[in-house]
Amino acid sequence: MVERASEHDVDEDALRVGEPGRAAAGLTGVIVSLHRSREQMGLGRTMRTLPLVNQRAGFDCPGCAWPDPRAADGDRRKPAEFCENGAKAVAEEATTRRAGPDFFARHPVAELAGRTDHWLGRQGRLTEPMVLREGDTHYRPIGWAEAFDVVAEHLNALGSPDEAAFYTSGRTGNEAAFAYQLMVRCFGTNNLPDCSNMCHESSGMALNETIGIGTGSVSLSDVEHADLVLVLGQNPGTNHPRMLASLEKVKDRGGRIVAVNPLPEAGLLRFKNPQRASGIVGRGTALADEFAQIRIGGDLALLRALTGLLVLAEDAAPGTVLDRDFIEAHTHGFDEFARGARHIDWAATERATGLARAQVERIARMLIESERTVVCWAMGLTQQRQGVATIREAVNLVLLRGMIGKPGAGVCPVRGHSNVQGDRTMGIYEKMPEPFLRALEREFGVEVPRAHGLDTVETLHGMHEGRVRVLFAMGGNFAAATPDTEATERALRGCDLTVHVSTKLNRSHVVPGRTALILPALGRTERDVQESGEQFVTVEDSMSVVHASRGRLRPAGGRLLSEVAIVARLARRLLGEDHPVRWEEFERDYDTVRDHIARVVPGCADYNRRVREPDGFVMPHPPRDSRTFPTATGRANLTVNVPEPIEVPAGRLLLQTLRSHDQYNTTVYGLSDRYRGIENARRVVLVNDDDIASLGFTDGDLVDLVSEWKDPRAGDEERRAARFRIVSYPTARGCAAAYFPEANALVPLGAVAEGSNTPVSKAVVIRLEAAAGA
Repeated sequence: MVERASEHDVDEDALRVGEPGRAAAGLTGVIVSLHRSREQMGLGRTMRTLPLVNQRAGFDCPGCAWPDPRAADGDRRKPAEFCENGAKAVAEEATTRRAGPDFFARHPVAELAGRTDHWLGRQGRLTEPMVLREGDTHYRPIGWAEAFDVVAEHLNALGSPDEAAFYTSGRTGNEAAFAYQLMVRCFGTNNLPDCSNMCHESSGMALNETIGIGTGSVSLSDVEHADLVLVLGQNPGTNHPRMLASLEKVKDRGGRIVAVNPLPEAGLLRFKNPQRASGIVGRGTALADEFAQIRIGGDLALLRALTGLLVLAEDAAPGTVLDRDFIEAHTHGFDEFARGARHIDWAATERATGLARAQVERIARMLIESERTVVCWAMGLTQQRQGVATIREAVNLVLLRGMIGKPGAGVCPVRGHSNVQGDRTMGIYEKMPEPFLRALEREFGVEVPRAHGLDTVETLHGMHEGRVRVLFAMGGNFAAATPDTEATERALRGCDLTVHVSTKLNRSHVVPGRTALILPALGRTERDVQESGEQFVTVEDSMSVVHASRGRLRPAGGRLLSEVAIVARLARRLLGEDHPVRWEEFERDYDTVRDHIARVVPGCADYNRRVREPDGFVMPHPPRDSRTFPTATGRANLTVNVPEPIEVPAGRLLLQTLRSHDQYNTTVYGLSDRYRGIENARRVVLVNDDDIASLGFTDGDLVDLVSEWKDPRAGDEERRAARFRIVSYPTARGCAAAYFPEANALVPLGAVAEGSNTPVSKAVVIRLEAAAGA
């Protein structure tokens, strides 16, 4: 694998480390937002663009999926309805920098492959379709029609449609996602891996098993009116900063917050709301009433102790703790669950969690006292080997107290990418249920396959084994988002064809198949004009609200196509002009796509009218709406989940991968992680000071990170990521953290969560070795 360097990262002594932050946002956040926006867009474009973010007549932020205030909930949107990282995301897309044919003529692919992800992202917007043919050293311009010919010829030459995989990023809008999955299924495969496979697949699986629907049950109003919010495995100050304003409202109303995380995150300690005077010149709002600094992998043990304490408290005072009416009317499996829950092995719980019994009991008391509880989580839970079981136990906690289907209570998986939930609703899933597939066939007069397709990890295995020869990626950065970096890059290079629909240069473009295409698309911020006039797209946020997004900026180049147009034109070339689906109408007028969505997708009736309402509409959710649970038992299922602690050999640490404050997913905006006090470097590993000493190192040492994993088929395996600087940091003892995508190299392809097949990026056993020459 090529070692990467750039002018920003060559100097290993450039790292500056200060004290970790004790508060998030504030005046600094405002200043950074404006500085980065002006740097990328210029002052005039900044002033025209930012006021449109997340506004009813504007465009949806291309960053996270945290919902916008709704008039139905009595909330008004603020003039600046965005956060610092949202401003950075918009600036990256609306940048005035360009990476056109001249750029590619100057830079051979081999040179670009040696650059960092940060450098690649800073080169600007892609402007024309580019092709890298077998044997070429540089990407060269190609016309759209010829590009579609290349794709169609490769796909139609395959021995089976299942030899291709069609990846999707969560930034793809609903109209493009619906058209894309339809094209893929008409082609003859369900190989539709997506970014959800790598983040919240564990959530969807656990929620479907327990409550019968794979999405969260709360609204923004529910979160803000909760008596208690339990925040597990999240860093909202960086990953979804607008959540902090909702948590501030919880505190304003007298509610309490429990934060459970291996690292103390500034955003959960104190929030300086830049839209309040107290957030600019005051101390802001203290958020977490209880910070449980849990050991990596200990979440299931904690949750099981909490559910056990609730059952024991009910035994001691019958009728005062559990919602017996709800349990009897709406749940299944209580007796079996309760038998196991009553036994709490406190010694094992304390070893697994690193938490004192007294703190766990305090949290349990808070749960008992709360009349309205919301449980939130993110990838700190989902990317563990027992991620599905952990989330099932979080649902147990909610069900025991009847905290679903009532205001101010419920389950809240906090999704990352802006439309990852909408893409799944539209059919981007390798295992879509039979009723959806039958509806497609009725609507379009086509036949679609029934055999389950490949998810992301299975796609990578298929590439290695020669069963997948073509990868088509609708957005995203497949090479950087996936685990086991060296294996992923080898898999991509072994493909006959790789195609990436993108707005900006990224790692995936410089890890090409034998033939590679880059197809430049319009961004969320840009005006989309088709034959019938100006278009808009729709998205679904993390709380099931579907709403419109209207780009307002002039496109970055005259040769860009919208994602809908790219799919429609490719489908016509791939499937033939006489295909039953009128693809040209999809491109001409997106209302046509939405009319089909209304007749195919459950909950989307009258779609065109409802998305034109000022706040859009909320997708149905039977557990929330009527305490109806569409499970196999017809009830919410209480489950038995047994913790299996991770065995960490002596001299090893448990590593979690995470984002810096200066990135969003794989997009690296800059080299400042100011909430953690780290500047000018990304190849760092955060380690507790006591662990540094016990391992024989000192703060600032240069080390290689070596992951260790036991593959049940291949035996012991190791992965290495070279030259990371140790940074003393107040992590939980025995735990470490490093940024992705740099640390993705340490996650073996076979290390996945049980049931969901999600890469286990939050619990990697590693050892530290002194770097060569250090």
